Amino acid sequence: MKKELIILSAAALLSLNSCGLYKTYTPETQVPEQLYRETSIPTDTTSLANMHWSELFTDSYLQALIEEGLTNNTDMQTARLRVEQSEASLLSAKLAYLPSLNLAPQGTISSFDGSKAAKSYQLAAAASWEIDAFGKITNAKRSAEAALDQTRAYEQAVRTQLIATIANSYYSLLLLDKQLAVSQETARLWQENVKTMKALKQAGLQNEAGVSQAEANYLSVETSIRTLQKSINQLENTISTLLGKVPQSVERGKLDGQTFPEKLAVGVPIELLHNRPDVRQAESVLAQRFYAVNQARGYFYPSITLSGNAGWTNTGGGIISNPGAMLLQAVGSLTQPLFNKGTNIARLKITKSQQEEAVLAFHQTLLNAGSEVNNALTQWQTARERIELENQQIAALEKAVHSTKMLMTYGNTTYLEVLTAQQGLLSAQLGQVADRFDEIQGIINLYHALGGGQLD
Repeated sequence: MKKELIILSAAALLSLNSCGLYKTYTPETQVPEQLYRETSIPTDTTSLANMHWSELFTDSYLQALIEEGLTNNTDMQTARLRVEQSEASLLSAKLAYLPSLNLAPQGTISSFDGSKAAKSYQLAAAASWEIDAFGKITNAKRSAEAALDQTRAYEQAVRTQLIATIANSYYSLLLLDKQLAVSQETARLWQENVKTMKALKQAGLQNEAGVSQAEANYLSVETSIRTLQKSINQLENTISTLLGKVPQSVERGKLDGQTFPEKLAVGVPIELLHNRPDVRQAESVLAQRFYAVNQARGYFYPSITLSGNAGWTNTGGGIISNPGAMLLQAVGSLTQPLFNKGTNIARLKITKSQQEEAVLAFHQTLLNAGSEVNNALTQWQTARERIELENQQIAALEKAVHSTKMLMTYGNTTYLEVLTAQQGLLSAQLGQVADRFDEIQGIINLYHALGGGQLD
């Protein structure tokens, strides 16, 4: 019987090459051509995907907020716990290679028809070891490794999203501060306009309608100031929540003082396979599905288990103090599936279908990644172009304000024309502030689209 078992096992092992039970997953390296579309991409600078977040976001206040968020944010802590759970699952899968060992002490007392009680005992240790002849344990371990990679990619995704969210919220706060400052200057100008209109009315050079319109414009700006103050308070509360602390004010710099690299490169598309956490997650799922198929194939083959007992026993009915005799027992078993072939076939079909589904999801993730990179690049580039045009517009409006002031002093231009020119300049400056924020958002979105740069 032992000889037949060895022959059967050897024959089964020889068939493994054709079945692919021990094949390892090969990572995907093919990406669609022109994944970033036709966007002009600089190639002479370091890829943004290889930069640490502190190299990109150089504002000291923002860096402190990000560090605090990475430490205290609840989603980040949850992601770390998931990694620990996956590490424990992988350890469990690796321990499956080792035999299981149990202590199994046993004692009995029996008496038949009033006879003297017979006593027996066994003080033995039982061991069981499943031989991984058909790859089920190996594929389970490899699947657990892929699952660990997936949770690590999830942790990176949470980390990258958290950094991008904190940065975006911080710069939004700076934008609101700048808008508030411009609105307050606008309110001051309109307040002067109201005083001027009232003076002109008293001089008989303006009517009540003009004064009322000037007052309405002033009150409209004051209303917008109150709205901005409310938005600033709400955004400070949002940032506090992200950092895992109670609502409070946020220390910050100014939008005008922010600096970023003049040129941004995204690298070659293949880097998405190494940097973007969603791509890594999708490929980890693909690897898990690959090993699940191998496991499903393994169910068509027998399970080989070695088990045994060793210890001391007294089965002759002697007294308990009798040291008894040594007990040694070894058993080899081979379990070949016979009546569950249909279940095994169905399991294999399901895992193959899930593998094909994972392939489709992986390629769709790549397409989404390319689209996000292109959108972020376009946002950044067009915002920079608008800012250049607005610089020219603001320069022209500054000349207009200067000219109207000179005409009012030495010519026949009224103060209302000066106020109108100043209001046009403030509106242009406000538009430039919005475009500056759009440029910064493009950088943040590009950082996020490329996977969040280097890890700590």
